[in-house]
Amino acid sequence: MTIEEVFEVVRSSTAKVLDVDTSAMTLDGTLTDLGANSLDRADIVTQSMLELNVKVPAREFKGVTDIRSLVEVLRSQVS
Repeated sequence: MTIEEVFEVVRSSTAKVLDVDTSAMTLDGTLTDLGANSLDRADIVTQSMLELNVKVPAREFKGVTDIRSLVEVLRSQVS
């Protein structure tokens, strides 16, 4: 999958969890910028993994600070 395809999954998951307009969401932004708290961020990650049909160990998300790094971690697990 491309970065753009994984980003669209994350965007969709974010819209579902936060019930916000994600049209202005960018790879360089953060989920916190969109109003996500720590539980929301965990839900977005879980929803994204379900949609991508991947399981990513929590330790892989250490150092994830923006949407781009989140997308890269998820993308690295997609076959």
